[in-house]
Amino acid sequence: MSKRRVVVTGLGAITPIGIGIEEYWKGLIEARNGVDLITRFDTSNFDTKFAAEIKGFKPEDYIDKKAVRRMDLFTQYAMAVAEMAMKDSGNNLETVDKEKFGVIFGSGIGGMTTLEQQFWIYFQEKNPRKISPFFIPMMISDIAAGQISIRFGLKGPNYATTSACATSSHAIADAFMLIQRGSTDLMMCGGSEAAVTEMGIAGFNSLRALSTWNDRYKEASRPFDKDRNGFVIGEGAGAMVLEELTHATNRGAKIYAEICGIGLTGDAHHITAPAPGGEGAVRSMREAIRDSGIQLTDVDYINAHGTSTPYNDVNETMAIKTVFGEHAYKLAVSSTKSMTGHILGAAGSIEAIAAILAIQNNIVPPTINLDNPDPECDLFYSPHQPTKRKIDVAISNTFGFGGHNASLLFKKFEE
Repeated sequence: MSKRRVVVTGLGAITPIGIGIEEYWKGLIEARNGVDLITRFDTSNFDTKFAAEIKGFKPEDYIDKKAVRRMDLFTQYAMAVAEMAMKDSGNNLETVDKEKFGVIFGSGIGGMTTLEQQFWIYFQEKNPRKISPFFIPMMISDIAAGQISIRFGLKGPNYATTSACATSSHAIADAFMLIQRGSTDLMMCGGSEAAVTEMGIAGFNSLRALSTWNDRYKEASRPFDKDRNGFVIGEGAGAMVLEELTHATNRGAKIYAEICGIGLTGDAHHITAPAPGGEGAVRSMREAIRDSGIQLTDVDYINAHGTSTPYNDVNETMAIKTVFGEHAYKLAVSSTKSMTGHILGAAGSIEAIAAILAIQNNIVPPTINLDNPDPECDLFYSPHQPTKRKIDVAISNTFGFGGHNASLLFKKFEE
């Protein structure tokens, strides 16, 4: 039996460089920098005083005011991008079979703001009765998927993924597989993160993972540059509607791209460091290509994990060269984290959207701040400016703490 084909019919994004798909894409091709000084809390005692925060988000534009107060910020972002993606998909919720429409929506951390607030309330008074009855349902990382399902009445498979930075790529991969095997016809999938909090910054600082370029914060997110010294944390969310091809064409849906290959692997190596030579990444990219049935030389663009950390960028570059050989020097690679920062569990969805829009527009988003390339990072990363280039096939890579690797392969839709 042939596999059912799966296409992307709706998109939604909230990012530090733009809210909504049009603004996000405009931000990418304008090489917009989303990094700035943190506004949420006093950073006087913190080693890192900057992040890529969301600007101008109004939850009431997407969610009932009363409901907003009962949702952590990560869920607010999730609900907003789901609204965008659903509207963009053009699905008629009055006629669609909601039992064949599911939700997989992940978060690497969940409701960290809520957790911090409720801890403060308890530890200041040592009174457990002061804890909000909404504390648990606001904090748990699966609640975004649940809230999206409730909002739209979607009764298909409904759950969350959590695999650090690979979280939302796994959500998309799972959604793809469920449609392929015939369990559903449509899936809302993606991820959300809102970890620009005191504990979020302090924790990653203790891990020595964040850049501390407080005097040069606009330049701090610099993937593949020899002066990189850690990632810049970001926040936001990305969502997409995946749909079985015949279901989409029968209703005359707009189709952004086809998802036709996934590669999911484990490093089995270290809790934070990638496997030497990007061995796990090599296998995830190879598996995505094998799964899609395309040739290595068909790949035109890779949206890299590209975190701006010493280990990742070299290892990912080595992995690309191992997989593609000479073709590695002919394809384009870029890291949109140079503009958005690292949005943790939402990174995979936001960067998959960037790869899809790159296919749609035949433009490679840039890697900004790449002033002094690391000699070991010697591929074409579209430095500083976008690159016009024919893009028929793109891979989006995400690799998470714990050794979780995910590669998603998208291609230009053809009948």
